[in-house]
Amino acid sequence: MSTDVLVVGTYPREHALAWKIAQSPKVRTVYIAPGNGGTDNVSIHVPIDVMDFEKLADFAEEKKIALTVVGPENPLAGGIVDVFQKRGLRIWGPTKAAAQIEASKAFSKTLMHEAGIPTAEFEIFTDYGQARRYVHEKGAPIVVKVDGLVFGKGAYVCMTLEEAEAALKEIMVDKVHNEAGKVVIEEYLDGQEISIHAISDGKTSVLFPTSQDHKTIGEDDVGKMTGGMGVVAPIAWVSQDALADIDVRIVQPTLQAMAERGSPLVGMLYPGLKMTSKGPKVLEFNARFGCPEAEVYMRLMKSDAFELFSACVDGKLADFKVEWNSGYAVSIILASGGYPDEYKKGLPITGIEEAEKVEGVVVFHAGTRRNGTELMTDGGRVLSVSAVGETLKQALDRAYEAIGKIHFEGMHFRRDIGAKALGTI
Repeated sequence: MSTDVLVVGTYPREHALAWKIAQSPKVRTVYIAPGNGGTDNVSIHVPIDVMDFEKLADFAEEKKIALTVVGPENPLAGGIVDVFQKRGLRIWGPTKAAAQIEASKAFSKTLMHEAGIPTAEFEIFTDYGQARRYVHEKGAPIVVKVDGLVFGKGAYVCMTLEEAEAALKEIMVDKVHNEAGKVVIEEYLDGQEISIHAISDGKTSVLFPTSQDHKTIGEDDVGKMTGGMGVVAPIAWVSQDALADIDVRIVQPTLQAMAERGSPLVGMLYPGLKMTSKGPKVLEFNARFGCPEAEVYMRLMKSDAFELFSACVDGKLADFKVEWNSGYAVSIILASGGYPDEYKKGLPITGIEEAEKVEGVVVFHAGTRRNGTELMTDGGRVLSVSAVGETLKQALDRAYEAIGKIHFEGMHFRRDIGAKALGTI
């Protein structure tokens, strides 16, 4: 019997989830709330905001939705899962209590410290003067992080004391991110960064292939932090033994610690790691799919995504074998000129149809909207151009070939996505 699914979100992550779920023979219709300018090619748009939990639950009841899949962090942190569960509705994602592992850096760092999970040395501050003195005591380089959800833009990697002071002023005095002005200050860690994703039903977890995000706006990992400018998967230099070690030392203790605190994490645990000379260390935890990581995982996943998420919600992940296609997947973000600072909206986009004629390419939408038949920009990250290939180089070549066919005023993208994984830098 075919069933209907609701995906909550507006990003390319949710576009990719809807695209993959729609391929399930068990799914009749995918709805997406509210979606974007490109998600109508795989789903029916529902004009309800991601934070309007009661309306979303009303819709799920009215349409007899079999499963709701939540993509973004803000509704998870706000308690959408709790609202749905109270009404007896099946929903994939962590409860508000479990989502704290992402929503509060202070919570996650304290949990890591208490559970013995390897991470950077840190201190938590609410007083600007104390934070400033600590930074001067420790010296640079040093990392300053906002305590709270700021959509990937709250980490300041400060190579000088002047940069650290500017970060503290922005967060704690000017309060550009939130009124709390609370910070976590960490030691700077050397080594390459990788993304780990472990889907969990609260008891059992399954590791996804490794991936590597590129977070800064500029090439060679310079400039301001963004929501992610591109990703490649899998990472060939991370061995299966290394992945097993990450599972034993980081993933399992984290899930166990959450369960012991009465907040078992059902959904996705996504630790960002630094692969240091002293082993893997956690930079941060997320409680949902990364974006653009979700795009490459949905391209690589051979299994039925609807069945996987259902097994997770039903506590039957131990009975489900996740299968993956061979080869590699990449996704490269096309951003508006000026992003992550101010940028224009409402600029026409052309060339997507031609781009998707390149072998192995699927374009997922982010900040786009329809104006009649015309597609327009409507955000900082505009498109996520994904490609698969037998080799990483083939996948990257296909993605960049497709990008060459897409145009909008001020279009910006990084030309070095995958260079570290290829070993060319």
